[in-house]
Order: sequence, then structure tokens, then C-alpha cells
Amino acid sequence: MRRVLALVGLPLLVVAAGCAPAGSEPSTGGGPAGSADQRFAEFGQRADEVAGAWRPGAAWTGGYLPLQEPTVLLGDPGFSADTEQAFRNGWYREQIEVPTTRPADGAIRFPDGTLTVRLLSAAEAYRQLDQGDPPPCEGRPRGPGRPAKPGSGPVVEPGPDGPTVGEGPYGHSVGPNDPVSSAPSSACVPLTVTAVTLGTAPVRTSRGEAQVPAWLFTVDELTTKVARLAVAEPAAPPDPVAPTGRAPEGVVSAQDLRSVDGAKLTWRVGVGACDTGITPLVQERDDVVVVGGGVVRGTGMCVDLLKLEPVTATLKAPLGNRPVLDVVTGAPLVLRP
Repeated sequence: MRRVLALVGLPLLVVAAGCAPAGSEPSTGGGPAGSADQRFAEFGQRADEVAGAWRPGAAWTGGYLPLQEPTVLLGDPGFSADTEQAFRNGWYREQIEVPTTRPADGAIRFPDGTLTVRLLSAAEAYRQLDQGDPPPCEGRPRGPGRPAKPGSGPVVEPGPDGPTVGEGPYGHSVGPNDPVSSAPSSACVPLTVTAVTLGTAPVRTSRGEAQVPAWLFTVDELTTKVARLAVAEPAAPPDPVAPTGRAPEGVVSAQDLRSVDGAKLTWRVGVGACDTGITPLVQERDDVVVVGGGVVRGTGMCVDLLKLEPVTATLKAPLGNRPVLDVVTGAPLVLRP
């Protein structure tokens, strides 16, 4: 049966297991087989193996290794449902000539120093940012609308991102001044890039939060700039070393980080559709933090569906530049706000 990812926004959970002292395990208690106490103990044993196998290499402390996605919002974007969909799908159209020349080398500013790096051109960064055009929507324009003459609907601009003159949204013929649709012009259209400058963006890295060179795109429909990181050759993350054997029954993997706020972490765990008792599990050490989740497996018939559930826990100390590792795979987690 095919397994499908589903994003489910349920309330965040906070448990004392996430507040274990650095270098310690979550409370064990020695309960019966399958109990929460046993699950916490088995998580702690596997977390010990993950932390002990962590060997990040020289790039982790001396290079540039980003631990979040390369597209960064620099403030509150003022999303509507349509603009958020366009942003998350990478739907853009440029209204400017995007520079193709690579700039001079730039500097990344870490808490512990700086690093000079080669940069991408704005055009290269834009090609990474732009993931294509949205599909046409029935009854809605396929390109950004312009104010129309009184008494007419919005007019769709011709060009590569919209229908050409002579083609309406349903395939019928239209003239250059004919209204195409009376639907809202923001629906089913890409975000409109009207300017680009070279600046910096705050990025979580293996050396803590850094100010990283980025191309800053001005987007008409948003209230903040969209930054695309401009470093040409970031270091690759180290290969994870997973413990031998399967993860303990009832212990599930962490998929990504959703937020880091001092000592408060939110991450997503992958659970089955019928799993219950979802609990964040944390082992905090001086050099790494290992996370996962605990669940009670459903019994009987159940749909084969993987859900991503957010969970939250508070550490004893701010995370700082410590990596957050998945207890199942041993891989460092990437921040995906």
C-alpha cells in the first residue's frame, strides 16, 4: 500500500520528559513491557548510541553548513490563503531583469568569526526560488490581474505566465481588451517579483545563527522580502550513523524542526494514522540534543497513512549551536519554519 505524507496541525504537546538534565535520560521508572516508562528507557538507550556515534567532521565547526531551508522570510509576510499557497509551492513571476553576473565574494558572520564564500548571481538564486507556474483554476485568471475599465472584469496580462491573446480560461477566443473573469485577481497566480538586492538573512547553521549573504526579492503581494541564500557551495551535512537494529517499538522518528526559541524546541514526528499518546522524547547533552517521539500503536485495521505531528519540549539550557539529532536515523534536523 502506498504511504502518503499528511501535514496535520494539532495542538503542541509539552512533557517533563523534554526537561531532562543535560547528559541524562528521560525518566525511566521501570514500568511493564510496552508502558511509557519502558518506552522512555528504550529511547534513552538508543539516544546514547546516536550521541556517541556523532562525528560531524571539520566542516561542522569551521565551514558553512546551513541547517534550514534556503528560502527565508525576513518578517511577517501578511499571507492570504492564496499567497501562502504560492509561496509554499514556489510560484513566482519576475517583472524585472534579474542580474546574471555573479557578485564579488561575500562574508558569512558567525558568532565565532567570519568566513569568505563565493556567491551565486541573482538569476541563479531566482532559478532555485522559482518552481514553476500554478495550474489554471476554473473561473479564475491564470496571470496577475490589472485594474480593468469600469464595468469589465480583470484583464489577464499576456505573456509566458498567462494565457496569450486569443485564449480564454476555458479555451474560447477573447480579444486583447475583453474581460477574462470576474474572480479575484490574486487567486491561482504566482507571486510578482518587482526588485532584487543583495543583502543578508539570519540562518541557523552548524556554528549557530549566522548572517548569510542572500538575494532579497521584493514581492508585490507580500509585506516582507523573500530571501534566497546566495552562497554558491555550502558544505554537505555529515552522513548520519544510525544505531544497529530497528528503533524500539513505540519510538518514532523526528522529521524536522519547526522552531527554535532559546531553550524551547518544536519539531515534527512521523506517526501512524491510528497512533495515540504522542509524546515528545528528548535527551539533552552538553554537545548534542537527541529527539524523537513516543506513541501507543493502534491495533486492528488502520489506513496506511503517515502523519507529521508537531510536539514541543523545553531544554534545561538554550540550544545554542548544539545539533538536534533524530533518534531513529542519527541525522541532524533541518529547520523548516
